[in-house]
Amino acid sequence: MITLKNVTLRRSAKVLLDSASVTLNPGEKVGLVGRNGAGKSSLFALLNGGLHEDAGEYYIPSQWRMGQVAQDMPETDQSATEFVIEGDTVLTDARIEVAAAEASGDGDRMGHAYMAMYDAGEHDAASRAQALILGLGFKTTELHNPVNSFSGGWRMRLQLARALMCPSDLLLLDEPTNHLDLDALVWLEAWLKRYEGTMVVISHDREFLDAVTNVTLHIDAAKLVRYGGNYSKFEDMRAEQMELQQNAFSKQQDKIAHLQKFIARFKAKASKAKQAQSRVKALDRMEKIAPLLADADFNFEFKEPANLPNPMLSMQGVSFGYPAPDDAPAGTPPTVIVQNVSRSVLAGQRIGILGANGQGKSTLVKTIARDLAALGGEVTEGKGLNIGYFAQQELDVLRPADTPLQHMIDLVKKLTSEGKIAGQATREQDLRSFLGQFNFSGDMVKQAVGSMSGGEKARLVLCMLVWQRPNLLLMDEPTNHLDLATREALSMALNEFEGTVMLVSHDRALLRAVCDEFWMVSRGGVAPFDGDLDDYQRYLLDEAKRLRAEATAAANLAAKAPVSVSVSAPAVAAVQASQAKAPIASRDQRKDDAQQRKEIHEKKRPLKKEQDGIEKTMATLEAEKQSLHDKLASTLAPAEIAEAGKRLKTVEDELAALELRWLELTEAMEQLESAVH
Repeated sequence: MITLKNVTLRRSAKVLLDSASVTLNPGEKVGLVGRNGAGKSSLFALLNGGLHEDAGEYYIPSQWRMGQVAQDMPETDQSATEFVIEGDTVLTDARIEVAAAEASGDGDRMGHAYMAMYDAGEHDAASRAQALILGLGFKTTELHNPVNSFSGGWRMRLQLARALMCPSDLLLLDEPTNHLDLDALVWLEAWLKRYEGTMVVISHDREFLDAVTNVTLHIDAAKLVRYGGNYSKFEDMRAEQMELQQNAFSKQQDKIAHLQKFIARFKAKASKAKQAQSRVKALDRMEKIAPLLADADFNFEFKEPANLPNPMLSMQGVSFGYPAPDDAPAGTPPTVIVQNVSRSVLAGQRIGILGANGQGKSTLVKTIARDLAALGGEVTEGKGLNIGYFAQQELDVLRPADTPLQHMIDLVKKLTSEGKIAGQATREQDLRSFLGQFNFSGDMVKQAVGSMSGGEKARLVLCMLVWQRPNLLLMDEPTNHLDLATREALSMALNEFEGTVMLVSHDRALLRAVCDEFWMVSRGGVAPFDGDLDDYQRYLLDEAKRLRAEATAAANLAAKAPVSVSVSAPAVAAVQASQAKAPIASRDQRKDDAQQRKEIHEKKRPLKKEQDGIEKTMATLEAEKQSLHDKLASTLAPAEIAEAGKRLKTVEDELAALELRWLELTEAMEQLESAVH
């Protein structure tokens, strides 16, 4: 178990934990909560050894293995699969030992090394890693792509997969859902529910915490308070505790006032002096109950839109996607992701946009927001449409060197030049007051944005969005950097907003609170989703199972297919088409074609012969590989283990080389075949 006893933890002069005590038992799933700056990340640093307690006692079993998500952005040209496999530290160490044992020539050492590598799961490491990668939203075609080829958010998903790959007794997760879509989030929840070790997770997603935790640890006033139950139960118990504390405080204040009144009235009277002095001592001995100091609430509201066109916009046969890159060859077609969409967006609608990763949710929103041009069809906007767009990467467009006040001043200039000011007060003092509503007060309005936290930047983006008085809100993952209090404030503000909302989010609490209908972006189209979020979660899990089954079936089919067939279906179709046209060809043409086919047949003969030989060799090696796996699973002498392990590695290398050559021969024969036509 993990034990903290009277632990004090400081960061510079700030005391984050003051004589805090708590016990976490093996196998518990703990949600760590507290306001921003309370010390959640610092407690994580204590747990992983990055910080040490300034006072008190901290204990964690020395034999426990720890898994956590690295926060640095990986820079490597390793494939995604190999990068995640290296997260299995036990397997990585076993591989290193095998290499060292082979170099030493020590048979016993080699035997033990190969057995350890086998026990560490070398035989199924790739499939385990790929299951994690696919579960977190990657495509099967991306499994072997270099890590450097992915964007920052996708690289952080690989870091998460790497952490899950690591065998661990304690798993530390700090905001693991920030870079995930809803489909990946549902998969992660299912995975974490099966995790058998102890887990501590920091998250601002209440439904995620409810799903994966059974204990809540609250950092409050530099103390650690443990609650049995998930986040919702914690909120209920916390509310009861706060009410009891407030009632007890009020009663004590009444008692103190009564004692002080008695003391003040009778301390000068000789006959009552003894009783007055007794009450003074009672007052001194009384253990004071602290007044309830709840965290400061944060609330905001969207101003009433200047007008509400209805419909807001109408789409007729619209195709969404991306134009060809600037450096693409002339004539390269655009990439169409969603097509033939005919729908209207009405005033007052609350639309949640659902869909698995990569289906086109963000592309749809970007096109409506005018960031992308429609690739086909017609988008008709209502007169006076004023779009407020919160993009996934909205925080990236903030200028790090500028202040919140400068951002607001520049926004005023931009909207003034575009003629879009709708009655907002534009003086600097008015802008300062408006920023103050979003907790940018005092010197914070002059603080460089680059030095602010992710949550503060997100509040600034919301502030700028609200100031514009939009009538159509397009919000693409707006909660990624928001704490629970700000998410609650956003939910309330969206519910009171009089315009239209279109929302993409993995925060199910926000979707449930705000949206009353859903659109599903799937398989190249957009359609209403008839069901609630629970139905959608079941759909996602079923869809993930279906895709995994298809991928497995395709892999098995490829492995079992008779590889001697070298003519593809398109080639057959081409031959049939050629044969259909043969009667109208001249005799000389038919003679030339026959001669050409004969020459190609002669060229294919040695290739086919080599391919047949490769297939026989591969069949023999596959049988030997299975035999070696069976042998290593039995009880052997160290020398036999070493010999079997070395031979298994050799066989696998030979198979990989032969498979590559087989593919080259197949491609060469198909090229010869196509030359006939």
